[in-house]
Amino acid sequence: MSTNETTESTPEGFESFGLNAALQEGVKAAGFKIPSPIQQQAIPVILEGRDVIAQAQTGTGKTAAFGLPAMNRLDLDAGVGLLVIAPTRELAMQVSDEIYRLGRLAGVRTGTIYGGQSYTRQIEMVRRGVHALAATPGRLLDLLKSGKLPEIKPTMVVLDEADEMLDMGFLEDIQEIFTYLPEQRQTLLFSATMPEPIRKLASGILKDPVTIRTINTAESTNLDIQQLYCVIEEWERQDAVVRLIEEQCPDKAILFCRTRTEVDRLSNSLGACGYNAKPLHGDMEQPQRNEVMNGFRRGLIDILVATDVASRGLDVADVTHVFNYHMPFDSKSYVHRIGRTGRAGNKGTAITLVTPREYHQLERIQRNVGTSMENRLVPSVKQLRKSRMKRLQDELRHHTISPGAVTLVQELEEEMDLPKIACKLASLVMGQQAETGPDRIGVIGQRLEQLLNPRRRPAYGNRSYRPKPGGGRRDGRRPPQGGGRGQGNRRG
Repeated sequence: MSTNETTESTPEGFESFGLNAALQEGVKAAGFKIPSPIQQQAIPVILEGRDVIAQAQTGTGKTAAFGLPAMNRLDLDAGVGLLVIAPTRELAMQVSDEIYRLGRLAGVRTGTIYGGQSYTRQIEMVRRGVHALAATPGRLLDLLKSGKLPEIKPTMVVLDEADEMLDMGFLEDIQEIFTYLPEQRQTLLFSATMPEPIRKLASGILKDPVTIRTINTAESTNLDIQQLYCVIEEWERQDAVVRLIEEQCPDKAILFCRTRTEVDRLSNSLGACGYNAKPLHGDMEQPQRNEVMNGFRRGLIDILVATDVASRGLDVADVTHVFNYHMPFDSKSYVHRIGRTGRAGNKGTAITLVTPREYHQLERIQRNVGTSMENRLVPSVKQLRKSRMKRLQDELRHHTISPGAVTLVQELEEEMDLPKIACKLASLVMGQQAETGPDRIGVIGQRLEQLLNPRRRPAYGNRSYRPKPGGGRRDGRRPPQGGGRGQGNRRG
């Protein structure tokens, strides 16, 4: 397999690519202005008809990078011309939606095939006429093997998030799918990392590909994401994440958990605290998952509490915060999780909770990813109150005065003076945001210093470093008993 590599050039507008007029209008309607690096490098090569291997971070506009030139080359009288194979239902639906958004003015019809839905309905959808089809490997292979999709003869095939399909065990399915596809085709492979099995797959399905890299390492994180971590005790996780949510006030956040049970428990707890939070995990029925994701995208849900099923390729551009309730198991999972924020040029914040026993895992991820995470203490009640007062001051300075407020103050002036009115109104607002939980959360003092300073860190088996028998701790505090929030009950 011969490989040619592109070099990054100075970004120009999308008009420089020479896309047809209808696609140009679609780009403008979608609000795209300056191409991202992957778009800048990939679109001209794909327009030339070349096969492509592309490595890029999540959230960098990969769908438009292959979707726009593919649609520009489509024959709209020839059925399915573009086939995109994606690892998850959610990603397949997102790809289909994005291609429709960009290509609808050009008359491009899109469809999606994935498990959990009616075979008959999906087959009929394709037969009615689809130009761009996004599909998950399992369902697509089932339909191809049964001969129910003989009309799928795409001229362009895209493997999206190829490394994720490898991790999910789809490699053999992918190889078999290509035995049903035309030999004469343009093939594009997009992957955040390039492990050896993916390289071997590429050598078998691509012809003289151009390799495009917009990242320097196999696993790296977006520079637009502020990466923080807080060292806490195991039993403090729920207290800590609630306190951090209270302090950060995220506009839209994803809270990642390891298990379905944790997801359900935390979403219920956050809902009981007044947060608009909903769960998302693999045990939910597909219509229910679709409803949750649609609500999250439309801003009807503020906090998505999810297992890693939600970190795989989900594209929600305005996620401001990611919280890791537990450390992810490996570097790749960490990159995928925090990559849900800081997308499309926006800034984001990722906060990871880690116990002293897990700290070595945090260090390993930092080394593998080549990133630096900043330690932060979980705010105390006093600090939380102070930050809320500062935020209230900023909001009051910029808040527009309504006619009704003027009338209210004028009526109140008949009973009390203005300073008293202001103090009462401020007390009312502050009382609606009462701080909850213990005053101090997290590991502090000498134990934290020993973790952060390796030269002073003893072996973990050292008695001076281990919590005292019976659950006591070196700072004199003890775990909550009975109905504490660490047991999942915030208010008893």
